[in-house]
Amino acid sequence: MAKNEYQIGEANRSIPRPMGPGRGPMGGMAVGEKPKNFKETIAKLAVYCRVYMPLIMTALILAITGSIFNIIGPEKLRDITDLITEGTVKGIDLQEVTSIGLVLAVLYGLGFLFNYCQGFLMATITQRVSNRLRTDISQKVNRLPLQYFDSTSYGDILSRVTNDVDTIGQTMNQSLGALANSVTMFLGSLVMMFYTNWIMAFSGIAATLIGFVLMSAIISKSQTFFRQQQRELGKMNGHVEELYAGHHVVKVYNGEKAAKETFHEINGRLYESAWKSQFVSGLMMPLMMFVGNFGYVVVCVVGALLAVNDKISFGVIVAFMLYIRLFTQPLAQIAQAATSLQSTAAASERVFEFLQEQELADEGGKEKTISGAVGEVEFKNVDFGYQEGQTIIKDFSAHVKAGQKIAIVGPTGAGKTTLVNLLMRFYELNSGEILVDGVPIRELTRENVHDLFCMVLQDTWLFEGTIRENIIYSKQGVTDEQVRTACKAVGLHHFIQTLPKGYDTILDDKANLSAGQKQLITIARAMVENAPLLILDEATSSVDTRTEALIQQAMDQLLVGRTSFVIAHRLSTIRNADLILVMKDGMIIESGSHQGLLEKGGFYAELYNSQFEHASA
Repeated sequence: MAKNEYQIGEANRSIPRPMGPGRGPMGGMAVGEKPKNFKETIAKLAVYCRVYMPLIMTALILAITGSIFNIIGPEKLRDITDLITEGTVKGIDLQEVTSIGLVLAVLYGLGFLFNYCQGFLMATITQRVSNRLRTDISQKVNRLPLQYFDSTSYGDILSRVTNDVDTIGQTMNQSLGALANSVTMFLGSLVMMFYTNWIMAFSGIAATLIGFVLMSAIISKSQTFFRQQQRELGKMNGHVEELYAGHHVVKVYNGEKAAKETFHEINGRLYESAWKSQFVSGLMMPLMMFVGNFGYVVVCVVGALLAVNDKISFGVIVAFMLYIRLFTQPLAQIAQAATSLQSTAAASERVFEFLQEQELADEGGKEKTISGAVGEVEFKNVDFGYQEGQTIIKDFSAHVKAGQKIAIVGPTGAGKTTLVNLLMRFYELNSGEILVDGVPIRELTRENVHDLFCMVLQDTWLFEGTIRENIIYSKQGVTDEQVRTACKAVGLHHFIQTLPKGYDTILDDKANLSAGQKQLITIARAMVENAPLLILDEATSSVDTRTEALIQQAMDQLLVGRTSFVIAHRLSTIRNADLILVMKDGMIIESGSHQGLLEKGGFYAELYNSQFEHASA
């Protein structure tokens, strides 16, 4: 069952684990974040997408072809305009106008069709890339050592799976086609303008550049305001989250006034930066319209002068008005696509950084397995440290007979949980050996080692699903009778029967379960797992004394016939242990039975008596 449950719970013990989907801040990219190495990251993304490269190239060719059809359109409109203008004197040739109109309709129709196909292809490709990235990340998580999770927040990992992969998919879908389309449209309209009339081309370009210089100045100013807005928004979110999380503390210490002052201070700065950023951002559309309209005015004035002097026909002016639009729009789209590609590269950098993390050693060559284990465990001269030069477990040796209950006690930081992590092979030993039934666990696959254990932890991990699904988690072939038997053994069956849907009751945010009931479900889960070795880590530390007694009875049922390792701070719960190991600074300083250790009057007796004094005080 819950092998990974222990791994996850221990990596971030200080983080609360709500049942069901929770909401909270997740580490993600800041708005406008740029990659450390744009070219290298884009190259990695291209290599990653090499399977889809033929389809991507096809989509880009379709985008370019569609743009070319749209660029040819104004030239045909010029011909129609000239025919109509001449026809006012000589009579309009409707057949010729209709013929050119049909050609124009076909061109625009093909442009639409090619762009539609390009959009369909890119949407398909990007979703497949996103799907593959999420799959690779999911598989990567299972191959990472526990040490990685000790130094990386879950929020950051979740952000890479969700935010960053979504960013890659969305921006790839929107940017590549738009970039190919815009560049083609920009260059094509530029060529066609000079081909049609170079004087009007220079006039239109000059008018457009004046507008874009003004727009660039405003955009550069707006980015500063947007960055300020994001910073203040982050501060606001953090402040509000702190207030809600520590609401009672704020009330008790009369901190409302100071909290309000801080809130208004941050809110004022947020208002200032948000107002400026939104105002400047709101100028973009009017500016775009100004640039386009200014270009139209210049084209009309210059075109009129040339037409009066019989240098051009009236149709050229009409064509140029369309070319100006085709010339100005791509510039904004290119800028937007370039920004999106920056976001894609930044997101890709984070994803590939995660995918390139050092993995656990490959165990494909290991063939030795243990089936039907008795449960005898031996630690031989075990040394371990999380970092080089910092030894936590020092020359640790112990022999545990099958079926014994071993209690591990000691102050915080003594190495109790680390010892269990080593037993489960979540970490590799620096030196020494751990043997199960005489077989060193390093010769077994991690999967085989995990199959030897069932676990009950302080953090009751339940997922959103039925009670039955939670109990049989990751266990195949479990019958309903086995589930009921386990629940009866832990005293949970009667409560489940009172629920409207019994064992099919969904456990979600609305499920009203007490801490003790959740813990009993995890004990039933361990019973169904039915592994020969059992780990109990602070399983009753978060419940009241009466609930602890109920859970203790359930755990006594679970302990029967299993070799068990019990980590407990409440020493009253392990008085009946076969062997108590007292740890301090990574060493076993005392070992023996409860009564024997009390009679010695050593460190264990001191710990036990101090708890007894606190309990009776």
